[in-house]
Amino acid sequence: MLTELLPALTFAYLLVFARVGAILMVMPGFGEPYISPRVRLVIALALAVIVQPVVGPTLPAVPPQPVELLPLIGGEVLIGVFIGGAMRLLVSALHVAGIVISFQSSLGFAQFFDPAQGSQGALLGSFLTIMGMTLIFMSDMHHLMLAAVTDSYVIFPAATIPPMDDFARMATQAVAGSFLVGIQISAPFIAYALILYIGMGLVNRLMPQMQVFFIVMPMQITLGLLLFMITLGAMGIWFLEHFEEGVMQFIVGG
Repeated sequence: MLTELLPALTFAYLLVFARVGAILMVMPGFGEPYISPRVRLVIALALAVIVQPVVGPTLPAVPPQPVELLPLIGGEVLIGVFIGGAMRLLVSALHVAGIVISFQSSLGFAQFFDPAQGSQGALLGSFLTIMGMTLIFMSDMHHLMLAAVTDSYVIFPAATIPPMDDFARMATQAVAGSFLVGIQISAPFIAYALILYIGMGLVNRLMPQMQVFFIVMPMQITLGLLLFMITLGAMGIWFLEHFEEGVMQFIVGG
């Protein structure tokens, strides 16, 4: 019998580790590609030890057959991946804003390795993503993410069928909300580029012999960086409000 081979405490710890480990593997800040998998594993093991006594009373009993472990662990991993992935989608707002700002400032071809995305990306997008991660930890916003790990057992109890329809709806809302916030953050640059392009068109019509593109390009980059410097603080505050609102959905009473 499984009850004889696997004590109840070990079973509870294994079940908690399945969800906590899945969350930390994709959660922003803790689950970044540049963090060693061993470090993430150690953090997940330590956090599971802390969370298990808190959520222990809500966990199911040890199943009589070993085969019944598979759907339990699979459901916990699925819930963990969804929660961590939803938080990851919140950070993508800065990536969207960085791409839009880069193209509107004629810096779209300045590519740089984005550690948060694990691939090449626009230079300003990589900068904004790293800035967002820094702001999350400097403002102790990561405490909300860790609190969401514990509260997830109230919102999504263990040993229950994951609500796939709710997951799909929340994921869609997270993607749409992050894209909207990314466009709102980059709105000053969209307006700036629109005015600049209209002016370039008028100058080109009035003076066709002038090489408008070569003359305006340095000015566009300079003014774009100046506007980026002026609005950088507001970008950070706007992102933190968006991130806090998204994480609070996974906190009881939020």
